[in-house]
Amino acid sequence: MSGHGFHVHGPHDHELEHAQQGGHGAGHGEHGGMINQIALFTAIIATVGALFGYMGGATQANAGLYKNNAAIKKTEASNQWNYFQSKSTKQSLAELARDLAPEDKKAFYQGKIDRYEKEKNDIKLVADKLEAEATAWDEQSDAQMHQHHRWAQSTTVLQVSIALAAIALLTKKKWLEVAMFVAGGAGLLVGVLAALHI
Repeated sequence: MSGHGFHVHGPHDHELEHAQQGGHGAGHGEHGGMINQIALFTAIIATVGALFGYMGGATQANAGLYKNNAAIKKTEASNQWNYFQSKSTKQSLAELARDLAPEDKKAFYQGKIDRYEKEKNDIKLVADKLEAEATAWDEQSDAQMHQHHRWAQSTTVLQVSIALAAIALLTKKKWLEVAMFVAGGAGLLVGVLAALHI
């Protein structure tokens, strides 16, 4: 533009003016409503998807923690069973010694046998309790992993919904907008199933 009011339009200027006119007109027309609707929907779905993604990560971390607790309890139970086995071996040796010992020593070895039997019973109770705890931790871990998979499925479907929203904005196709809403609804439904542990 010169000081005399002379203005030369370049191709870029023309496109900008056309976009401003089209953008202003679209704001009041069918496409403007579609754009606003898709933009709002995308913002909501992205926020919900972020929350679901966080929940998916949390449940995966819990599953790992619970699996670790199960492994610790299994190791403790295994140690108890090893201890039980050592007492059984000592009891067997005491029984052999009792059978080979002279009469005046048999009562001594029988006392050891009785003591080993009681100790074995106590050890077995502890080992069984630890195995039950390990099983409970394993079940909790499996439940958390199932929930994690639900959160991951939900997040994936919500991401597909956002991708459909972007394509719907670019192509202005009504069926893509419908598909976006369907995918978003499906993602939210799977998220509800995850929250309900289903």
